[in-house]
Amino acid sequence: MRKNKWLLNGTLVGGLLLIVLAIFLPLPYYIEEPGSTINLKELITVNNQSDQQSGEFALTSVGVRQATPLRFVLAKFSDFDEIVTEKEFYGESTSEEYDQMQKYYMQSAQNNAIQQALSLAKKPYTWSYKGVYVMSIDTHSSFYGKIQVGDTVTKVNGQAFENSQAFIDAIKAKTVGEEVTITYLHDGKSLEATGKLIELSETKKAGIGITLVDHSEIDSSIPIAFHIENIGGPSAGLMFTLEIYEQLTQENLRKGKKIAGTGTIDETGQVGRIGGIDKKVASASKAGFEFFFAPDDEITSEEKASDPTIQSNYEEAKAAAKKLGTDMKIIPVKTVQDALDYLKALT
Repeated sequence: MRKNKWLLNGTLVGGLLLIVLAIFLPLPYYIEEPGSTINLKELITVNNQSDQQSGEFALTSVGVRQATPLRFVLAKFSDFDEIVTEKEFYGESTSEEYDQMQKYYMQSAQNNAIQQALSLAKKPYTWSYKGVYVMSIDTHSSFYGKIQVGDTVTKVNGQAFENSQAFIDAIKAKTVGEEVTITYLHDGKSLEATGKLIELSETKKAGIGITLVDHSEIDSSIPIAFHIENIGGPSAGLMFTLEIYEQLTQENLRKGKKIAGTGTIDETGQVGRIGGIDKKVASASKAGFEFFFAPDDEITSEEKASDPTIQSNYEEAKAAAKKLGTDMKIIPVKTVQDALDYLKALT
């Protein structure tokens, strides 16, 4: 009798252990799923005031969580969950570098949105050049471990530069092995690092060994503030622009409607393609939104040849809405002006 009791207890403990492992054991995979749909009235203020107009503009996001055995199996049976490997998710970056790049993309989206909204509202602004933003660092660079992804390089040997090309030219004029001192911003603090230039494999010229982009910020007499945490990437650019424009002009574009959407925004007002739009449509539909702006991007012949099944974001969004059986209207936009024209025609 006692032996049977031990067997029963052992079976129960083993079963509980399997359940715990299924729920909590991390796997080297990530689950991308419908994320949050967030009212931009909560995230953006203009002239130190929040949006008081009726209706709602909202950004949409893709949620990411590390897979467990249970979540992995459930994702296999979900139309809107996607399983990706760590390599597919992070690429060649570390998790810290990935987070820094997403932070940069978010800052760029905010700057472009402010610029577009001010321009459309006919309000003055200026751009200020901050330096070059470090996107990656060659492991062979003598600055590896000193400068980090996300830092902004502002000077070389004490000399500032007006654009990234001037920075590149200043470095190219030096010789491989020459020692230079780099001034850079890290977490808002100005620091210096000294190291030797390496030979770049692509050009055979001297270089620091970093991938860079311009780090610029927009300046305006009108205070425009973002109150955002734990959201990265460029995909909220279009919706940021609409929210800022609404607050600048007080035009009541929404007319009481709940309007979500996605898409990057560039300095010309073009709306760009984003990833995971099906998940964003699912998120907005679940939250009860009536309209959804989707990038109507052009698919090139090269992209079609590489992937014959590829669709525009608008086509992907329509397919997701059909699968959901939602009444939410999907609206194609190529530019921010397309979105404004649609809103102004709303009754």
